[in-house]
Amino acid sequence: MHPVLTPLLLSLKVAVCAVAISLVLGVLCGFLLARCRFPGRELLDTLLTLPMVMPPTVLGFYLLVLFGRRSAIGGWLNSIGIELVFTWQGAVVAAAVVAFPLIFKPARAAFEQVEPQLEAAARCLGLSSAAVFWRVTLPLAWRGILAGTLLAFARALGEFGATLMLAGSIPGKTQTLSIAIYEAVQAGRDSDANGMVLLISAVCVAVLLAVGTLASGKIPRGGVK
Repeated sequence: MHPVLTPLLLSLKVAVCAVAISLVLGVLCGFLLARCRFPGRELLDTLLTLPMVMPPTVLGFYLLVLFGRRSAIGGWLNSIGIELVFTWQGAVVAAAVVAFPLIFKPARAAFEQVEPQLEAAARCLGLSSAAVFWRVTLPLAWRGILAGTLLAFARALGEFGATLMLAGSIPGKTQTLSIAIYEAVQAGRDSDANGMVLLISAVCVAVLLAVGTLASGKIPRGGVK
């Protein structure tokens, strides 16, 4: 198999899984913080946003301490057969933590822009809270959530520091595209590094163009309505 293909496929698998996890948790947390008022709400918002500004290596160190075998959580996971350190699942966890704020913040902002009167009117028509969320709130907030999801995917695809700390760099197992670029440069394989850099750069440009299209409100014909 081509040396670029293996880390690319692994990166795509890790990014898709990480974004799926971040999407569920980000939308849930964004909705709760947008609709619920409770003491410490802004402090919780700060803590949930922290991975966006924290150095990736520091974040990876925290994850390594949290999920290492010597920790209570890591020991318990290991006892039930779940190993995160130096596995591709660990890379998913690292990418999900890093990508989470990029979905959470836009989701909260999008939910806060939905008029509560519209939700109240839907309840007056007999819709349950779950039905109001799926049929009124989410359709009105989808644009911001989708933009955040695209950014989170690009971030997860290019994650390096936290992934290297938690999952390591095992070729064919945990070596994602960003780590493979670093290893190629270190080994002097400039041609491989150039190809991988161009590939991941093209993906990032495509994602930013898509986000810009969403932000401008110009959805191509046949897109989501």
